[in-house]
Amino acid sequence: MTELQKIEPKDAVGEVAELYKAATVMLGRVPNFYRFLAHSPLVAKMLLPFNAVMQRQGAGSILTAKIKEMAVIKTSKINGCVYCYAHNTSLGRAAGISDEQVMVIDGDDYMSSDLLSPREKAAVLWADHVTRNTVRDHPEVRAQVRDHFNDAEMVELTLISGMFNMFNRFMDCMGVPMDTQKDIDSIQDSLHLDPNQVKAYFAHVADNWPDTIPGPNPDS
Repeated sequence: MTELQKIEPKDAVGEVAELYKAATVMLGRVPNFYRFLAHSPLVAKMLLPFNAVMQRQGAGSILTAKIKEMAVIKTSKINGCVYCYAHNTSLGRAAGISDEQVMVIDGDDYMSSDLLSPREKAAVLWADHVTRNTVRDHPEVRAQVRDHFNDAEMVELTLISGMFNMFNRFMDCMGVPMDTQKDIDSIQDSLHLDPNQVKAYFAHVADNWPDTIPGPNPDS
């Protein structure tokens, strides 16, 4: 079997075309990631709003984009996901993360750096341990991070790192090719998400959800 090929926007029809329209609104473009996800368009249409709301600012997530992107950068760096790292260092710049801060986040000495605030250090620490799945072995880390984040923020911080652990693995396992630098940097225009766009998206999905849903492959 040949490698999976991405579905280009010019070839998108039906559910895939609708997915690409929504991705352009909520993510600022149709990244190669979604050109692979589009092979399962109904699943991708459910993932898109979660991806957008969790990662962006203004449509339901209470953490700042800066804190979230610091966690994403650490997660992607540990996993060695070049695709996610490139996109999120770019989005991170739009969120106010300097190149010097990125270098600190990348390394092992971030807890002693003067370039990160105590809350930012805690976010990176949490992403570090969530990604390595070592939180359960270090209850002191949970206690340390809890000093800086309330219950809702802890949920979001864990979800954003967990989501990108999944994304990192998808990109690498599926061999998702890097977007052009221009497309990567276009992510910066989507930092703030309009809640009305999310509301309109859900309304559109509900109104246009197919009456006939594809079933499982009988050979699986």
